[in-house]
Amino acid sequence: MNRLILPLLILVVAMFDQLTKAMVIRNIPFGESIIVIPGFFSLTHVYNTGAAFGMLHDSNRFFIILSSVVFAGLVVMRRHFTGYVMLAGWALLLSGILGNVADRLRLGHVVDFLDFQFGSYHWPSFNVADSCICVAAGLFLLSSFQSSSPSAPPSVKTPS
Repeated sequence: MNRLILPLLILVVAMFDQLTKAMVIRNIPFGESIIVIPGFFSLTHVYNTGAAFGMLHDSNRFFIILSSVVFAGLVVMRRHFTGYVMLAGWALLLSGILGNVADRLRLGHVVDFLDFQFGSYHWPSFNVADSCICVAAGLFLLSSFQSSSPSAPPSVKTPS
């Protein structure tokens, strides 16, 4: 696999995350919602200075440092992520970290806007970067159930 494909993928996904957040900031006043599917899905402009589900509120500096250390560690440990499923998870995880830390550095908080509800149950708002992190976790879990050979990239044979 070309050495530039994964870094490029990481940047493109992180840029898409930033684009969606910029569109929300520009078009939806803070605290307001646009109902997309009544009773199920809205675009709601909210901020988060903590972790998932509002835990550790007002811990922005802590999460900038933690995210930066984890990002660097994942880059250094890249060779341990083998196979397509693990590499896809690695790239999505780095994209998600990059997208959220960019918000924290630039805005002092993370912009969340994807807002789901079902009946009286309301899921906390999240964003594209959060989705990348969750999908990455799912891919890592999935890869733990696979043998090493099916997820390994095929070797390239050169003609003799």
